[in-house]
Amino acid sequence: MFYNGPRMTKRIGYRDWRWLALWWHHFFLLWSTIDGQTRYSITEELKRGSVVGNLAKDLGLALSEIFDRKLHVASEAGEQYFSVDAGKGELVVNDRIDREALCGQSTSCVLPLQVVIEDPLQLFRVEVDIQDINDNAPRFPSNEITLEIAESTVVGVHFPLESAIDPDVGSNSLKSYTLSKDECFSIRVKEVAGGRKVPELILAKVLDREKKAVHKLLLTALDGGSPVRSGTAQITISVLDNNDNVPAFEKTSYKVSVSENALEGALIVQTKATDMDDGQNGEIEYSFGAHTSDAMMSIFIIDHISGTIFLKGKLDFEANANYELDISAKDKGTPRMEGHCTVHVEVIDVNDNAPEIILTSHPKPVREDSPNGTVVALISARDLDSGDNGKVRLQLPKTSQFALKPSFSHNYALVTSGPLDREKVSEYNIEITATDSGSPPLSSKKIIPVTITDVNDNTPVFTQKTYNVYLKENGVPGSILYSVSASDLDFGENAKVSYSILDSKVQDVSVSSYVYINSDNGSIYSMHSFDYEKLKVFQIQVQAKDQGSPSLSSNATVHVFILDQNDNAPAVIYPSSAAMGSLSHQRMPRSAKAGHLVTKVTAVDADSGHNAWISYRLAEATDASLFTVSLYTGEVRTKRAVSEQDDSSQRLLLEIKDDGEPIQSSTVTVSIILEDGLHEPISDLRHKAAEPSKKTGRITLYLILSLASVSVLSLLTFLILAVKCIRNSRSSSTCCMRRTDSDDYKNPNRNLQIQLNTDGPIKYVEVLGGDMLSQSQSFRSCMSPMSEYSDFTLIKPSSTTDFKEVISVLDASLPDSTWTFESQQVRRK
Repeated sequence: MFYNGPRMTKRIGYRDWRWLALWWHHFFLLWSTIDGQTRYSITEELKRGSVVGNLAKDLGLALSEIFDRKLHVASEAGEQYFSVDAGKGELVVNDRIDREALCGQSTSCVLPLQVVIEDPLQLFRVEVDIQDINDNAPRFPSNEITLEIAESTVVGVHFPLESAIDPDVGSNSLKSYTLSKDECFSIRVKEVAGGRKVPELILAKVLDREKKAVHKLLLTALDGGSPVRSGTAQITISVLDNNDNVPAFEKTSYKVSVSENALEGALIVQTKATDMDDGQNGEIEYSFGAHTSDAMMSIFIIDHISGTIFLKGKLDFEANANYELDISAKDKGTPRMEGHCTVHVEVIDVNDNAPEIILTSHPKPVREDSPNGTVVALISARDLDSGDNGKVRLQLPKTSQFALKPSFSHNYALVTSGPLDREKVSEYNIEITATDSGSPPLSSKKIIPVTITDVNDNTPVFTQKTYNVYLKENGVPGSILYSVSASDLDFGENAKVSYSILDSKVQDVSVSSYVYINSDNGSIYSMHSFDYEKLKVFQIQVQAKDQGSPSLSSNATVHVFILDQNDNAPAVIYPSSAAMGSLSHQRMPRSAKAGHLVTKVTAVDADSGHNAWISYRLAEATDASLFTVSLYTGEVRTKRAVSEQDDSSQRLLLEIKDDGEPIQSSTVTVSIILEDGLHEPISDLRHKAAEPSKKTGRITLYLILSLASVSVLSLLTFLILAVKCIRNSRSSSTCCMRRTDSDDYKNPNRNLQIQLNTDGPIKYVEVLGGDMLSQSQSFRSCMSPMSEYSDFTLIKPSSTTDFKEVISVLDASLPDSTWTFESQQVRRK
């Protein structure tokens, strides 16, 4: 709101207008260095929809860009006086434009517009010069002016009158005054500070109350427009009896400067007038002029006796920088004589307004991969103070990822100045500080939120690089094996992960024939059941891919270990006839003593570990007191010497069991014929076993030869090891125990397995430890059955725990033996 004579006008205040004028002053100083100036000129009071200019053409924009790039116009005046016709690209009038309401009495009235387009964000400056039309007639504050003048008043005395007001400017403003014809009075126009024209009534002839007591005059104010507009006021002059002297001020004009932060009651100025008359005719009373506005009287007060003017209200430089007071001094004579003076009050600016930060365009979301210099928002700063008090500088925190790039005047672009990472910071609250150059300086802050949008710059990450899955064989097809999981630090579609299995071969068959994966949750399912004896381990390459563009992926390896189940019964491989389901016939001399080896039954189990540990038991016999079967070797021996009473035909049923759960077993029947004069049973037995059967033919022969070769090689190997052990040990009965470590050795104490086998005079013990892949720890020992001690020597033992576990398993497996641990040796007594 600004003061325009006695009329108060809203729309835009003096404070805002003064800022605009100051802004444009700096703008014109800087604009000469900036390309792209666009300026239009229109008259005020145009109809709504009137075309101002072709904005798209003048800015070099295609019509499609107006819509695609969301072109919009912002006015710094606050009101949206203009808009853009998106179909034609024209700038049109959007609301009534009253130049006098916008710019008051200023000779120049320019509306600055900010044209903003997005993607990328750009700012254009457009000026619209509002030309005045003569749409206002001069108007007096009051249509009736009353004066009292003594008949003795000297010719030539001036009586100041209230000036008329014309909101128009330039040639349309107030130009002159005329007075209706009267021989006693004339009119003179006096120009005061600010170019204001004040009419003064001049006494041209001595008044004579007796001839004419009242004079009525018509004062007319004329402007310079075309056509000319005018306003009138009726002057009524009453002629009074003599009061010879008029109060006279020491100065006709007083000038004073007052700081805008002056306190209420502060002294402004003291006026003084004198009257040469005596008595009441010389007593003076001071007051404001008759036409002083209520607004002025709310700010200033005058002492009626002393003529001293005090501050009554608060001054505001930004609202009004100058005041002009009309002071009247009247005596108390009859008629009362009146003198006048003018007091000019200049308000001195102080730094009482903090700078203001204005968002020209609201911040748009910024991609996290945006390069430095990407425009985020357009802002401007203003300070309603003047001079250094109105100079504003903007600052950001030193650690900010953003910077302020000045464009022109007090306009800035907020741009990126460092790398952005949405996964670390998804939203910035940028604090901008505006500080003026006053003393002391004032500042204000504004928080601008900036959202960082996601870019697909993170690959999905599995919880593990490799997964180990242990699966029992003979599982139900379609059962879940394992669920892998991957996460993506991105957001939205960029973080949605789908799973797939990369194609690879397992035993020359695509892995997709074995398993499939749920693409949504990473659950892996079996396509069919697995057989440990056919497939012990395989691996799956799982890929996790996000839904970004372009999509990113990562892989993980799933190792599937098939765990053995006891699903195989022991199978007899010797005697060969028993292996093929026939009755095994053996011969034995009647002269055989106790302990005589009759035959040996050998069986194997396709399972592994405990499931493959085989034991032999004599289930049925013609004479159970005559024969015994070794629990672990399957050797059939005589328990006593054969007597004459024993039947010549003995029949044995041997049960072979594994150590699995549940236990699997098989049986073999051996028929033994007792004969006289049979001296080489073993040779005859081997000879008989070597005779090819008509049914098996060459296959049986090849099998026997292979077994014989392996036995010979094993025997030679054990003999060599025995010799080395004898050389390196104190006891001749001690044999080396060898430990082998594979590259994948992880945990020596896990899944410890011990297998003991005896074959003739050589005993074989195997101790296995480690996981499925590594089979990392193996202890082997050869022992002589003739020695009462059997020693296990461990080269580079991992820990005493190994020995303790070995001892505990051996005690359980061979309860008839005593095992001790001495000097890194496991010894059986």
